[in-house]
Amino acid sequence: MTPQGARASTAAVWTALVTVYVVWGSTYLGIRVVVESDIPPLLGMGTRFLAASALLLGFLAVRRGIKALRPTRRELRAATVVGVLLLLGGNGGVAVAEQTVPSGLAALIVGAVPLWFVLLRVAGGERPRALTWWGVLVGFGGIAAISLPRGGIEGVEAWGVALVLLATVSWALGSYASPKLGLPRDPLVATAYEMLTGGAVMTAVALAVGEGADLDLAAVPTEGYVAWIYLVLVGSLLGYTAYVFALAHAPLSLVGTYAYVNPVVAVTLGWLILAEPVTAVVVGGGALVVVGVALVVSGERVPRRASADRARTDRVGSTDRDGSRTDGESEPPEGGSGPRAVVTEEPQERAASLVGGEDWQTPGPSR
Repeated sequence: MTPQGARASTAAVWTALVTVYVVWGSTYLGIRVVVESDIPPLLGMGTRFLAASALLLGFLAVRRGIKALRPTRRELRAATVVGVLLLLGGNGGVAVAEQTVPSGLAALIVGAVPLWFVLLRVAGGERPRALTWWGVLVGFGGIAAISLPRGGIEGVEAWGVALVLLATVSWALGSYASPKLGLPRDPLVATAYEMLTGGAVMTAVALAVGEGADLDLAAVPTEGYVAWIYLVLVGSLLGYTAYVFALAHAPLSLVGTYAYVNPVVAVTLGWLILAEPVTAVVVGGGALVVVGVALVVSGERVPRRASADRARTDRVGSTDRDGSRTDGESEPPEGGSGPRAVVTEEPQERAASLVGGEDWQTPGPSR
């Protein structure tokens, strides 16, 4: 791993980005295989995140020491709230829905997360650019085109499509609220506790609704176990590590491209591996979703750059009467939802402020 503050090579940055593209695009497929293998959805995802959090906390304890893993009460409470919204409401909702919704179709609907996030920012007093609004309109048009006819795919239940939509709202709410709640500054520590608390609550809910009685380990085929392990090691651990690395070393506009690459990867993998149908509705509506999210990403670039320029100016600082230089602290973009002083932060601080949800680019509900 590149030392903190060191400049990563272009090859390393692109390796991280391609990893995020492929890994997070494939998690929809992994979830579909798990739920089709007679593993109850909430129990499968809850135990997945408990296992991933245990491995991540163990790794961080060895690398950084136990002291670095001691959250305050406020941080633990924040991680619990965010973990429940993102993992139980978001990931759990998608897993339950994928009992009837194909993985590629679910991934395209999940593309609504950045669109919901824009609306939440508007409700918070921000005024997005016209290009962002066009992206929201086009993107939601694509979501409607896919959702109303249920992708034009036979056997897809309306409740499943509705549940995926609700999952995207839950994930957007968790992402929007997280910077206001006081998560741990270290992005990997925050992620570990979100997975731990969210996974624990999801597992408890699964047992409460009787999923424990529905699980017959002897009846689960090999591919079910392989998919579950893949989600733990690759989807959760490798995916998040690559994402945090990319955030720390690549421009935000470049990292944000995962939002419209992941659905394309998911649809392709579902078609290739599970023979999921790719209908004209999926292609046409999916194209609108991808274009809409791309417009939102593009619409955010200018404000972010303007904020960075202001931060750079503030960074130059002022001169005290005794001639010493005083670095000013840059303010976040109007509305307080953008990354804080991107050009003045160290990579780890920058990643923490974004993974915590201060930017709409928080990963979506399949992670």
